Amino acid sequence: MARFRYRMQNILDIKGKLEEQAKITYGIAQQKYMTEQEKLQEMVVRRTGYERKLKKLMDGPMDLHEIQITRQAAESMKILVRRQMVEVHKKELELEAARKALTEVMQERKMHEKLKEKAYEEFLAEQDHEERLAVDQLVSYNYNSK
Repeated sequence: MARFRYRMQNILDIKGKLEEQAKITYGIAQQKYMTEQEKLQEMVVRRTGYERKLKKLMDGPMDLHEIQITRQAAESMKILVRRQMVEVHKKELELEAARKALTEVMQERKMHEKLKEKAYEEFLAEQDHEERLAVDQLVSYNYNSK
């Protein structure tokens, strides 16, 4: 019996490797996004802390130097938070691009797998047809030789 050999198996293998690479790239992009997101959360917490401290200083006895330092720190944190939001947005766009690339590569691999399945089904149908022809020839040979 003949063996099935998919003539585009090397392409399917390459598509599988490309998918693995895309998964790794997506994972790295996701990790970078999460890191930037965590930095943003930490900065927001620090900014909130400065704002609370500023509020306490305003309610208590007035220490103008301390109030000025705290206000300046709160303003600096606002600027840093805005910058970090931009950085998070950049990482989010990179993550989305990596996700789209992964989806595209996965679709291509699945398409080649479907083609392989279809080729295998055609191979099986051809084998079945050849077996039927062989059986028919054997039967007719036996019938004619009697």
